[in-house]
Amino acid sequence: MGRNITPTVEGGLLVAITVILGLVTVYVPLIGMLVEFFCAVPLAVLTARQGAGKGFTALVVTFILLSMLISPILAVRLALSFGICGVALGWLVRKNFDAVRIFFITLVVSSAAQILSFGLLIVVMDVNVIDTQIEMVRESFEESFKLYEDMGVGQEQIAEAKSQVEPALEILVLLMPTLIMLTALINATAVYLTAQWIFPKLQMKIPKLPPFAEWKLPSLFFYTTIFGALGLYWGFTRDWVGIYEISLNLLIVSAIIGLIQGFSLLSFIFDRYKFSKLVRQIIYVVLILNMFLLQIVAITGLIDMVFDYRKKIFNRRE
Repeated sequence: MGRNITPTVEGGLLVAITVILGLVTVYVPLIGMLVEFFCAVPLAVLTARQGAGKGFTALVVTFILLSMLISPILAVRLALSFGICGVALGWLVRKNFDAVRIFFITLVVSSAAQILSFGLLIVVMDVNVIDTQIEMVRESFEESFKLYEDMGVGQEQIAEAKSQVEPALEILVLLMPTLIMLTALINATAVYLTAQWIFPKLQMKIPKLPPFAEWKLPSLFFYTTIFGALGLYWGFTRDWVGIYEISLNLLIVSAIIGLIQGFSLLSFIFDRYKFSKLVRQIIYVVLILNMFLLQIVAITGLIDMVFDYRKKIFNRRE
C-alpha cells in the first residue's frame, strides 16, 4: 500500500477487496473457484502489517458484510475456510516464523476451522453436511446412469454398476474425517501459495518452504500405517465398527503422507540424475494413472521416513 494511506483506510480497502473476492467466488462460475483461493490474502496482508487484532476485526466485518450480501451459510464457509487461515498466516509471518512452522500451524488452524464449520452447520443451522454431500454424489451417479442408458449401455452393466454405488457411499461416509483433513490441506496449501505469490509484489517477505526434493516428513506416519492396518484387521474380523472406522482413516491419511514423501524422494532422484522435464512429466503421468504404482510410491515413501534412502544410499556413494 502507498505511504500516504493510513492503517484505517488500508484496513477498509483490504476488507472491501475480501468482500469483492467473496462475491466473485459465489456468483461467477468457474472463475469463482479459482478466486476463492485468494480470499485469504487481503486478511493475511492486513494481519502481517497491523497485527492479529486488526486482522480478526477485519474478518468479523467481512463475515457480517458477506452475510448481508449473500447468505450466512456461505459467509461462514468462506470465513472459516479461508479467512481465519489468512489471519493466522499473517500473524505467523509478522512473528517471523519459519516456512515449515507457518505451513504446519496454518494447516492446524484450517483443520480446526473445517471441523468448526461442519459443527456450526449441523448444530446451529440444522444442516447435515454429510447427508447433503452424500445425496449430491448419489444424484450425480443417477444422472450418469441415465446418460449411459441414453448411449445404449446394456441394462446388466448398469445394474452391476448401481450395485457398487451404495457400498462405495458407505465407505465415503466412513472416510469423512479424512476428507475434512484433505479439504484443510488444500485450503492451507492454497492460502500459503497465494500469499507467497502476492506478498513479494507488496514488498513483503514470506519464508519459502524447502525444495520439494528435500522434504523429510515425520517417521510417525510409518508407525501409524502399521497401527492402522492392524486396527483395520481387528475391526473387520471382530466387527468393531469404531475401531474399523478410526483405523481406515488413519491408514488412508498415512498412505497420503507416504505418497507425498515418495514423490519427494522421486523428485530427489530426478534432480540427482538430471532427468529432463519431459521425462519427469511422463513418469508422473504414468504413476498417477496407475493405482498399483501409486501404492508402490506410497510404501516407498513410508519406508523412506525411517530408512532415509537419500542419506544412507545416495550420500554413501559420494
